[in-house]
Amino acid sequence: MASGISVNDEVVHIYNSMKVRKAGECESDRLKLVLFRVSDDGKEIVVDKGKQIFNRDLKSDEDVFKRVISQFPEKECRYALYDTCYETKESKKEDLVFITWVPDTAAIKSKMLYASSKKALSDKMKGIKFDWQVNELGELKDCACLREVLKAHVVAFEGKPV
Repeated sequence: MASGISVNDEVVHIYNSMKVRKAGECESDRLKLVLFRVSDDGKEIVVDKGKQIFNRDLKSDEDVFKRVISQFPEKECRYALYDTCYETKESKKEDLVFITWVPDTAAIKSKMLYASSKKALSDKMKGIKFDWQVNELGELKDCACLREVLKAHVVAFEGKPV
């Protein structure tokens, strides 16, 4: 079922900038996480202002995963794009993870709207390898739960051993 909601151009621009690294780009200026929401008028998916984390915002000793999940509102749905860094026994990797946050505590109308609008957003984000739907904070207890999504034997996550 399609909701008829469009995707704001700023959302597409942010996705494209996170997907491609540009020569000479400063690592601290890269987005680590951005949240998207349905606009107040219900007509389009927009950037959730103030819900972005840049690499420069992270402290070296910080648990990045906990910082990421702290951005999700307790009772409201959101979409998120997370630029995750992890290491397997074979190599270091960086991948974008598309997260659909639909908490059990959200209003049913909102859950339905986000479910029916997801395809419009996914169609604009071609090439996303990992799609993760999360319905409660218990599913986000620590970075180990992300291993299943990445389908890899992760030995380090965001530069820290797991």
